[in-house]
Amino acid sequence: MNTRSLSFRLVAWYAGVLMIVFVLLGGLTFLFLRHYLEANVLDTQARRARQIADTLVAHANRNSEDAIGNEVESLYSPEINGRFIRITRADGEVVYISGTPKDERFNPAQVPPAAAAASGSSSRKVPVAAGTLLIAALSATGADGSRYRVEVGGSAAPAQATAAQVLMLLAVGLPLAVGIAVAGGFVLVRQALEPVERIAAKAEAITQHNLSERLPVVHSGDELERLSVSLNHMISRLEDAIRSSKQFVADASHELRTPLTVMRGELESLAQDGQLGGETRERLGSVLEEVERLGEIVESLFALSRLDAGEVHAEWLRFDLAELATTTAEQMNLLAEDKNVSVACESATAVTVEGDRARLKQVIVNLLDNAIKYTPSGGRVRLSVRREGSFAILDVTDDGVGIPPEALPHVFKRFYRVDDSRSREQGGAGLGLAIVKSICSAHGAEVEVVSAPGKGSTFRVRQPLAAEAVARA
Repeated sequence: MNTRSLSFRLVAWYAGVLMIVFVLLGGLTFLFLRHYLEANVLDTQARRARQIADTLVAHANRNSEDAIGNEVESLYSPEINGRFIRITRADGEVVYISGTPKDERFNPAQVPPAAAAASGSSSRKVPVAAGTLLIAALSATGADGSRYRVEVGGSAAPAQATAAQVLMLLAVGLPLAVGIAVAGGFVLVRQALEPVERIAAKAEAITQHNLSERLPVVHSGDELERLSVSLNHMISRLEDAIRSSKQFVADASHELRTPLTVMRGELESLAQDGQLGGETRERLGSVLEEVERLGEIVESLFALSRLDAGEVHAEWLRFDLAELATTTAEQMNLLAEDKNVSVACESATAVTVEGDRARLKQVIVNLLDNAIKYTPSGGRVRLSVRREGSFAILDVTDDGVGIPPEALPHVFKRFYRVDDSRSREQGGAGLGLAIVKSICSAHGAEVEVVSAPGKGSTFRVRQPLAAEAVARA
C-alpha cells in the first residue's frame, strides 16, 4: 500500500476524524447515561425520604421515636430490599438505622452521617465495600417541633451495571461502525479518483506517434473536468509544435538534397581537372568528403521524417528475418574486411516476421555498421537471429570499445554521440541508432543495448513474429 497516495491520505484523514467524532460522541453518551441513571436512583430515594418524613416523622415526638423504627421496618423492609434508611435528630442522636442488607453490599453502621442542616435536601455518593451508595437526605419536623434528618439510599450497582453494558456495546460497536464507514469511504474515494486513473493511463499511452488522441474528459463540472480539458489543450499545442518541427525537418531535408547533389557533382568534376595543383586537389577532396557527409545526414533526416509520417506501414509483407540477416551480413563483410574485422552470422531458419523488408534491412545495416566502426582491428562482430516464444530476437554483438553506463540511456536519441571527436572522425552524425529506434517502434518491436567500457556491446531487437506483428504494431 502506498502511504503517500492521495486515496490513502484521504481515507486516513477521514478515518481519523470519524474516529475522534465517534469517540467523543460515545464518551458523551456514556457520561450522560451514567449521570441519568444515578440521578434517577437519587430521585427515587428522595421521594421515598419525603414519604417517610411526611407520613412517619411528621407525626412523631420524642416519646414515640421507637415506633418510627417499627413502622419503617414494616412498611419499607430495608434489609430485604437492600436499602439504607437512617433517621437522626438534630443533636446527632440516631433515632433509627436500618440493618445490613440481605445481599451485604454495605454496612449501614459504617456510612458516615450527613452534614447537619436545618432544612432542605441534599444528595451524595458514599463509597462502600461493594461499590457506591447513593443517598438522598432531607430535613423534617416532628409533631412536637423536634428537628430530624431523614436519609434514604440505595446501591448504585444496577445503574453501574447498565452503564457498563452500554460501555461494552460502545467499545464493540464504535470500531465496527468506524470500520464500515472507512470501508465505505475507501470505496467512494476510489470511485472519485477512478477518472484520474483513466486520465493517467491514457496519458501514458500517448506518444509523439499518436498525439491526435486526447485524454477522457470527466463531465463533473469541477476541478477534475477543468484539469482534463486543460491537459487536452496542452496536448493540442504539443501536437501542433511537433507537427511543425517534423514538417520543417522533412521540408529542409528534401530541399537540401538537390543543391547538395549539384555541389557534389560540381566538386567531382572540378577535382578531375588536370591543371589543379596537389594542394588544391587535396582541399577539394576534403570539401567533397564534408559534402558527402552532409548528404548522408540529410538522407538520414529525410528517412526519419518519413518514419515519423508513418510511411513504413505502406510496404509491409511477410519474410524470413534470418535469411535477410544472412544476406545483409555477407554484404557488410566487404566493409568489415577493410578494417580487418570478421562478421559471423548465426541464424535459425523460418523466423518469419511481417513488416517493411527494406526498413528492417536498414536496422541490420545500421547496427552492423555501428559495431564495425567501434571494433578494433582483429576484432569480431556476431549477428544472430532466433525464436524466443512469440518473438524474433536479433542480436548484434561486438568486442569493441563499449559504451559508458551514463551514455546508455541516450544512445538512441537523435544527434547524440558518446564521443564527438571520435564520431566525427569516423563519419558518424548520431542518427543511425535513432533511425533504428524509429523503425523498431513502427514495427511494434523493442530495441535495447547492454554494454560496458572495454567489453563490447550487444544490441538486441525484439520483433513480434508474423502472427502477432500486425496487432503489436
